[in-house]
Amino acid sequence: MTEATGTTVEQVMAELAALEDPKTRAVNERHGDDHGVNLTKLRAVAKRLKTQQDLARELWRTGDTAARLLALLICRPRAFERAELDTMLREARTPKVQDWLVNYVVKKSPHSEELRLAWFADPDPVIASAGWALTTERVAKKPDGLDLPGLLDAIEAQMKDAPERLQWAMNHCLAQIGIEHPEHRARAIGIGERLEVLKDYPTPPNCTSPFAPAWIGEMVRRQQEKP
Repeated sequence: MTEATGTTVEQVMAELAALEDPKTRAVNERHGDDHGVNLTKLRAVAKRLKTQQDLARELWRTGDTAARLLALLICRPRAFERAELDTMLREARTPKVQDWLVNYVVKKSPHSEELRLAWFADPDPVIASAGWALTTERVAKKPDGLDLPGLLDAIEAQMKDAPERLQWAMNHCLAQIGIEHPEHRARAIGIGERLEVLKDYPTPPNCTSPFAPAWIGEMVRRQQEKP
């Protein structure tokens, strides 16, 4: 995408306000997100605006959740400094903004590994959950240099009593280790079975349970069925 010009933050905020839907807001608020803009419509706005780094920064500074989500779609991830990304994560108040910041921006940043290490050890469980999310990415795509047994030790010791967002991030890492690394699979499944985290989480039909042993088993089954 190319850098475009001529759109003001006021124009964008007015457009987002016009897209506000009370029913969408009610659904989002049940998940901790305080905005009422349908994400498909939000992505359509981003597609039209294309990449606009300066506008993205202005939208982020509004503090509005929908505006921040749009900012993360139209920014240039590699244009942010490490300190800027750290500040943005600490400013991000809602789960969706945190998720998009980590997945759409930080993962594409040259500072991702430095931030992973810093956030992983942060005392704030929300910040730590971002560190775990980046670690899970490495477990799947670039595991060389990771201490997988050490990660399993930490998960075994901490996941059961971790706050919700951190617990979900640790659980994802546990499942990913079990899926991607056969030599650690039995231990990963065993940890999941003993801790029983998300064992009873309501899962719709035809969806994979987030309970790590079930998740690992299903994904490994799919891998084995591939020709």
